[in-house]
Amino acid sequence: MKRLPGRERSSNGRGAEGPAGQGIRESGNSIEVAEVLIELMIKDATHRDGMNIHHLELFYFVAKYEGITAAVRKMPYGIQQPAVSGQILQLERDLGVKLFNRRPFALTPAGNELYDFLYPFFSRLGDMEACLKGEESRHLRIAASASAIRNHFPDLLGEMRTEKPDVRFTLREVQPSDIHGLLLNQQIDLAISIIYGRHMEGLQSVELLKVPLVLLVAEECKIRRLSDMLEDDPYSKGKISKYPLVGLPPHEILGRIFTEAFDERGIDMVPSMEVDSLELIGDYVVRGFGVGMGVDIPEKEPPEGLRKIRLTGFPPVVVGAIYQGSLKPVAKEFLALARKRARTLMKRK
Repeated sequence: MKRLPGRERSSNGRGAEGPAGQGIRESGNSIEVAEVLIELMIKDATHRDGMNIHHLELFYFVAKYEGITAAVRKMPYGIQQPAVSGQILQLERDLGVKLFNRRPFALTPAGNELYDFLYPFFSRLGDMEACLKGEESRHLRIAASASAIRNHFPDLLGEMRTEKPDVRFTLREVQPSDIHGLLLNQQIDLAISIIYGRHMEGLQSVELLKVPLVLLVAEECKIRRLSDMLEDDPYSKGKISKYPLVGLPPHEILGRIFTEAFDERGIDMVPSMEVDSLELIGDYVVRGFGVGMGVDIPEKEPPEGLRKIRLTGFPPVVVGAIYQGSLKPVAKEFLALARKRARTLMKRK
């Protein structure tokens, strides 16, 4: 019969030497057992014939249920009895000791030592899994632009918190070009961003709304439409801008969308000043550095001192949710609220 952890050890003080010269001494000192196990596990990283952690788990169940047959019936996953027997024998060969007597079942002193060592870890795995799943189910990690986080997330997240007071949020302000990496590395649950081109394998998207492209100009500027700021290019049949452009670099998705839209219309218009956010574009346009790239975000007025010029005929920017695999319930709820809000915004426009 196995002895549960915490009961007094019975030991004869003998040691059993393993194949590599390491012994598991039956001295009742679980620290010594731990040291030997750690050394063996380190060996396993470089030698294929080292001790296997799965073998330790199988031994734990065999000791817990007092026999291989009972362990096979009660283990949380399916495995055949011959496979368990074979892997336990391999564990005993690796350790150089006999861990239990088969008939009748009884742990040897070495088996008792090993079971005492493994019990605190394997016996609490179920509780730890439940704890982690419970915490993760209440944690929502979202990436988005600064504008979305500042202007639209407060209402969305406030509504979620009203329905789920224990939900926890992690918000990351990012550029669209950073999102794929964050999703593939599972650092976020979903992102609200521009949807452009093909996604990397494994990513999915849901369209939320379409946002028109605009140019930002100072309020006192006389420009009323795109044609007011263009003139013939003396070196081609296209057009060039009379004013410098403040914009995003071409490696940023929105910057690329603007560049491609201008090129398709024969307009040579590249930024004379590149910045890394729409907010900075507004700051420099209002200070007289030129006209700026922008988008007509619903329910958001241009910064003070600026106005918008709609780019009629230009394709809109598609904004949506991007995620990997299946969304967990809390992320699905957020997405449902985001779609509802997007429909409301489009109706107001």
